[in-house]
Amino acid sequence: MRSLQLYQQLFIRLLFIIASVGGCLYTYQHGLVYTAILSFIVFLVLLAELFAFVKGIFLFYDKTISAILNNDFSADFSKHGSFDNYKNLFRLYENLKNKENDAVSKDLVYRTILNNIETGVLILQNDGDDWNIFLMNDYFSKHFAVPKVSKWSYLKNQLPALCKVIEEREFGEIRSTLQIRVDKQDTQTFMLQSSMTRTYDKDYYIILLDSIQKVIEKKEKEAWINLMKVISHELMNSITPIRSLTQNLNELVQQESLSQEDLDDIKQSVATMIHRSDHLQNFIESYRKLAMLPTPDKEKTDLTTLLESVLNIMAPLFKKANITVTNSVALNRWLMIDRLQMEQVLINLLTNSIYALDGMVEKHIEITAEIKNKRIFIIITDTGKGIEKQIEDKVFLPFFTTRKEGAGIGLTLSKNIVEAHGGYLTFDTDNERTRFVICLME
Repeated sequence: MRSLQLYQQLFIRLLFIIASVGGCLYTYQHGLVYTAILSFIVFLVLLAELFAFVKGIFLFYDKTISAILNNDFSADFSKHGSFDNYKNLFRLYENLKNKENDAVSKDLVYRTILNNIETGVLILQNDGDDWNIFLMNDYFSKHFAVPKVSKWSYLKNQLPALCKVIEEREFGEIRSTLQIRVDKQDTQTFMLQSSMTRTYDKDYYIILLDSIQKVIEKKEKEAWINLMKVISHELMNSITPIRSLTQNLNELVQQESLSQEDLDDIKQSVATMIHRSDHLQNFIESYRKLAMLPTPDKEKTDLTTLLESVLNIMAPLFKKANITVTNSVALNRWLMIDRLQMEQVLINLLTNSIYALDGMVEKHIEITAEIKNKRIFIIITDTGKGIEKQIEDKVFLPFFTTRKEGAGIGLTLSKNIVEAHGGYLTFDTDNERTRFVICLME
């Protein structure tokens, strides 16, 4: 009976009930009272059985749906696999069970990843007028000696400095440094980044805290590794041929007599060794310039005068390369800078643009400036072919260059000079132009 479809089972039950009612009426009309009573009893039994059958169906559906709503997927319906009545319900249950298992697995993986990174991660979930702590990773809890509380109000008692900054910004986007005293120790500086996101009508506020010291150490380590690669490469390029030539000379001088060809080999070897030694000396001198950059001797300098002076120096080179230059800077601003050092920065950047424009149809350089947040930005834009993606992270690396005659210290030196002035040098590029931006305090 169970293998029949639901509607077939109901139909058969209804047929029996109708038959029992018909039998009851028929026997009663023919004076068969006891038979009619028996038929009526059969009718009541069949009606009760139908009620129990329908109730059982609804109870099974209700139990299954309640389990789904409560995320209880512990039930096993494999023993009911032959029940065609519930086939689609079983499929729905299994699909939701698999999705729930996938969600739990992903959540476990994500939490494991977040708990193993050395960055403090705190995620808040909006709950009306308050915030709940949706996630706090292990690093955040251990590093700031904070228990994994569930409410924002509890966290305010533990980290008042952090919570005050976030509340002052009204839970908006933040990207700045923050000083926090951790577990009654000395105050430490952290990089604070926060942002808001919304999903399924829920607002989440994500907070990331990185120790500045760890960031600096990581950057320093990467810089040293890259620098040592370049230095070792340059040293090997000079030492390897010198050593080979020295071995060759040693073999020649061991001979009892030297032919004219041997003497020519000696002269050529010595000349090559001198050439490679000169290259090595120039390389070391370039490194000395980077390592021993003098402290800026700052003086009050007019921006427009500075740019005009640099453009006058570069004018012959622009004319020779057939490059048009537009100076759109009309700001009447005074800067506290080392004029000679900043001239060198501008000359290096403009020289870089000249090489970038080599072979281009449109050769144009534009110099602009703007003021934002008490900072002045000097922007040099050229219509060159841009910087290739694969070398963007190496542009400021010491001794890295794509030009055969280049030393690879111009951009590095420029970056060091700007940073010594309390500013920064950056760039962006695409297929049509490259922009170098010098940022300085007013």
